[in-house]
Amino acid sequence: MAGSFRRSNRQSRQQEDGAAHSMASQVVAIHDGSRSPFLAGGWLSTSDLAGCLHVDASTLRRWRTARPPQGPPFVSVSERVVMYSALDVEEWLRSRRTVPGREA
Repeated sequence: MAGSFRRSNRQSRQQEDGAAHSMASQVVAIHDGSRSPFLAGGWLSTSDLAGCLHVDASTLRRWRTARPPQGPPFVSVSERVVMYSALDVEEWLRSRRTVPGREA
């Protein structure tokens, strides 16, 4: 029993490390030949971004529907489809960065 717990725990950590290591693996790249950085940066679905941020998809939905909206910028493709630009997400994360020891 203890051996299976260790193996499960180790696998869980490896999965988390893999998800955190590179958001690019979950990005849906759009290549239209225009070389636009906006399009070349890639896109994330709500579930992809939730996995990258280690939050539930419902958290992203709550952020989007808050007034005023919270969280990273998003694009409503349709009533049910929301996409996030990887570039916007990276910029949003950088804006939330806290460096210990620095005054705000």
